[in-house]
Amino acid sequence: MHRYLVRRIGVFLLTIFAAVTINFIVIHATPLDPVAAVLGRMASRGMSVEGGAQIVRTYTEAFGLDQPLYVQYLRYMGNLLRGDFGYSLAYFPEKVSSVVLRAIPWTLGLLTSAILLAFIVGNLIGALAAWPKAPRVFRSLIYVFMGFSAIPFYLLALLLLYTFAFMWPLLPTGGMFSVGSARGFDLATVIEVVTHATLPVASLALGLIGFWALSMRGAMTTVVGEDYLSYARVKGLRERTIFFRYGMRNALLPQVTALAIDMGQLVSGQVLVETIFNYPGLGTVLYNALRTADYFVVQGVVLFIIISVALTMLIIDLIYPLLDPRVRLGEAS
Repeated sequence: MHRYLVRRIGVFLLTIFAAVTINFIVIHATPLDPVAAVLGRMASRGMSVEGGAQIVRTYTEAFGLDQPLYVQYLRYMGNLLRGDFGYSLAYFPEKVSSVVLRAIPWTLGLLTSAILLAFIVGNLIGALAAWPKAPRVFRSLIYVFMGFSAIPFYLLALLLLYTFAFMWPLLPTGGMFSVGSARGFDLATVIEVVTHATLPVASLALGLIGFWALSMRGAMTTVVGEDYLSYARVKGLRERTIFFRYGMRNALLPQVTALAIDMGQLVSGQVLVETIFNYPGLGTVLYNALRTADYFVVQGVVLFIIISVALTMLIIDLIYPLLDPRVRLGEAS
């Protein structure tokens, strides 16, 4: 078990190091000068920019953009080890960490809600579709949700936005709060937050339910004929107990592994969904940072996404031996 733990943590650290290095190289390989881009936007808005060349030189020296690439890399890695992500170019003198931390709660709430909804509903539909005594309607539901899974997240977002915000104005078009609304820790604020998050969550969850349902049906099919289910029926256990405690519980093991793999797809889709709904999460921050060539914010957001996905996979890897004792036995042998 100790070897399993050390190996998984080692893979996690190596993944983070490689991802941070690639993130740095890709961002700095772009030909656009971020400081000049900031001045260009100021000039396009009619703002007077006097001494632009001097401003460019000052900012370039301050951010170390005039140093060789390897020097910038070593400086970047050293700052990361100290927890310093640098300053935002677009919101200077605000730090990248404050920009990212402000958006993290919204993204985590959206992501967690979509994952739980898709995982629970999809696995339940898939398990019932393979269960012999379940109603036949669940078999048809799989094909309905598989149709949604074939549509990209951003197209689902546009379809839901047009249907439930424009054609039938039942839900807001975006954001997290209505204009002029009072914000506090009360029931009205919670209802408003949930209402504004309904369409983004539905856009992500609908694209995943069919995937979970189809894979769960396949996993449940291999469990239905097992001897321990027949033994449970002989003991006189209720069908509901057999389904949840013996059938679905064992069929869920491979689904837990697939959950970690699916995190990357969900996070990438969430970036576009947040942008479409103007949701104040990391997706919108990343879009604005790319649009304004704010390199340091882009690095901060991408780094957080990479660490989140890698950490989720690590946690699932560490929990999996507790769910399936055969993993511990295999490591011990």
